[in-house]
Parts: sequence; structure tokens; C-alpha cells
Amino acid sequence: MNQKELLSKYNFNFKKKYGQNFLKDKNILHNIINRSCIDKDTLVIEIGVGAADLTIEISQYAKKVLGYEIDNSLKPIINEKLKNTNNVDIIYDDFLNRNVKDDISKYDYNKLYVISNLPYYITTPILMKIISEKIGVEKIVIMVQKEVGDRFNAKVGTRDYSSLTIFLNYYFEINKIMDVSRKCFLPEPKVDSIVIEMKRRKNKYVVKNEESFFKLVKDSFTHKRKNLKNNLKNYDLSKIDSILSKYNLNLNVRAEHLTIEQFIDISNNL
Repeated sequence: MNQKELLSKYNFNFKKKYGQNFLKDKNILHNIINRSCIDKDTLVIEIGVGAADLTIEISQYAKKVLGYEIDNSLKPIINEKLKNTNNVDIIYDDFLNRNVKDDISKYDYNKLYVISNLPYYITTPILMKIISEKIGVEKIVIMVQKEVGDRFNAKVGTRDYSSLTIFLNYYFEINKIMDVSRKCFLPEPKVDSIVIEMKRRKNKYVVKNEESFFKLVKDSFTHKRKNLKNNLKNYDLSKIDSILSKYNLNLNVRAEHLTIEQFIDISNNL
């Protein structure tokens, strides 16, 4: 029974409020699994199980899969899909409301990955939660809205480069795996997608005060079309100008033209 037939069997109705668009292209599922390099030492967290197509694929390679699904009406569909699978647990709750450390504490594993087709409307809050709760994720492989994913690994000086780019790249090495057409989903969304791989940095950047660093970055991008002189009026501009001069830059530069290393240099010396 294919995905469409299974959804029809249980009279499932897609809910816009949950951003439900289920991937129907098996080749893309296989590509995601191949690039994820899951093995029998890996606990995989999946956020937004949907019709469990990705879940089934992950379960064939992982030690254990812990899925989160907010929509209880998917339970009979997921149960049928997973009836012959014994290494998947599903929590029917909002991932953002969970104590993830508690949820994973009962599992024995060597590596923790997150592999998901994320609900697009809460992509950033989910990533912020994973980072802030320090649950020890080594790798994240996610499908997100292309416009958002392009910001994750944007290059310095490009339109997509933002404070979010710097925040995520501080913790992870980020690479694009593939673009995914909107035609690969049921129902078809209005946007295309992208699969991103995020590996936790082994050699972390040296920052004296992370809170001050992230505030500096956020403030620098407050008005994207304005330069640092305008965005950082509450900072010691003469000191910032002195640091920038080492890179042949000055206060007229916009935040999008500064590398993460240059922001760290400024933050560490203020």
C-alpha cells in the first residue's frame, strides 16, 4: 500500500497549522539515509514523523529511533507502518515542549543524530532548542524550506548571510546535500526544499563570553542595510574601528561582510 492509499484508508486530512507536507519520493529518502551514515551505535531523533516513510528507512540502519509527532490523528497510520519494526519509539507531543534530555536518558547509544523533514514554520525554534539544551547531538540532517536552508550555509557578503548563519556555524560545520523540488511532496507546498547536513564542530571557536558575542552579532544585523557605525551606537566604536583596521575595514562596513572570526575578534577585545 503506497503513501496515498494508506492516508486515504484512515481518512487522514492534512493540517495546515502543522505544516504537513509528506515526502513521497523514495530516492530522496535513500539519499538522506546514505549521507547520514547511521549505524547500530546511533540513536536517531526524528521530529515530525508524519506518515513514517523516513522513520522506516532510518530504523533499518539505526540502533534506535525516537520520533516526535504532534498530530495524534496520524497514530493509526504510523502504527500500521511500524507494525514489523521493533526499534522505534514515538512520543505524541510537541517536541518544543519536551525535556529531550529526560526522553533520551533511558537509551544506550554512542552517537546521537537528528534526521528530520522539519515542519518549516518552526525550523529555527527547533534548532535553537537542540543547541540550547545541550543534548549532545553530533549530526543533524534536515530537510527545510530552501530559502531558510540557504541562510544556514550562506557565504560572507551574500544576501542570505545573517546572524542566524553565524549562530549555527558557530556550533556546526554546515553543508548542502541536495535541493528538493516541491513536486516531491504530498500535498505540494508553495516552496522548494533543501537538505542540509550539520556536523558538530570538534574544534570550537574560542569566545570569551558567548552571550556578549551573540548579542554583538545580533545587534550588528539589526538593520541589515545599515553599517556597523549605525547598528552599534551603544558600543565602543573607536575600539571596534581599531580592530576592523587590522582587516583593512572600517565602521562603514555592513555586518554581512564580516566573517565569524572577525566578529569573535571584536567580541573578545571589547
